[in-house]
Amino acid sequence: MTRWKDSTGPMMIERRRGSRTKVERDFQLIVIGCSLGGMNALTEILGELPKSFPVPIGVVQHRYRTSNEGLPAYFRRHAQLKVVDADDKQWIRPGYVYLAPANYHLLVEEGEFSLSVDEAVAYSRPSVDVLFESAADAYREKLIGVILTGANADGARGVARIKKNGGFVIVQDPKTAEAPEMPQAAIASATVDRILPLDRIGPFLVELCFRPAPR
Repeated sequence: MTRWKDSTGPMMIERRRGSRTKVERDFQLIVIGCSLGGMNALTEILGELPKSFPVPIGVVQHRYRTSNEGLPAYFRRHAQLKVVDADDKQWIRPGYVYLAPANYHLLVEEGEFSLSVDEAVAYSRPSVDVLFESAADAYREKLIGVILTGANADGARGVARIKKNGGFVIVQDPKTAEAPEMPQAAIASATVDRILPLDRIGPFLVELCFRPAPR
């Protein structure tokens, strides 16, 4: 069942389906996690984001250990933002999408990424949980987490941490996911803020992250 957040506090974004989004805070980072079917899902979402999109994005897409520059190059053909594999100790900048490199965990400290070769988490390296948990501790209520299609439960623990620290979570509607297990596990782990069909996630991120000019 879709859970719509309904509150009178600053966390409230929409009261009912179809209402206009009201931005209450400046988000500073978006983290996205996906696995099976993720390339198609990411292609659709990134294609909706304009070149002027103001919030940097970190992504864990489960990928083969031998995966190389071909993955960011593929996404660059479909996105207006710059798409790169993240480097260790790399400053996080708007206008970029940072992918977790093959066989490395991607972690966040405020203002920069770091890479790790620690043991796999949920059988995965890179792990969605590792990215989400570290980002939640660094950015707290300024963080947006997005869970997309995938065939395991990686990311569920990270979603719970994001919500505990006051962040905002969007989950792809499992009915629109190529593999529904990852979205289902995320929804079971916490009361998420939005459950949206894939074609609504990109436009909704644009609504959340662009503030109207002050009058």
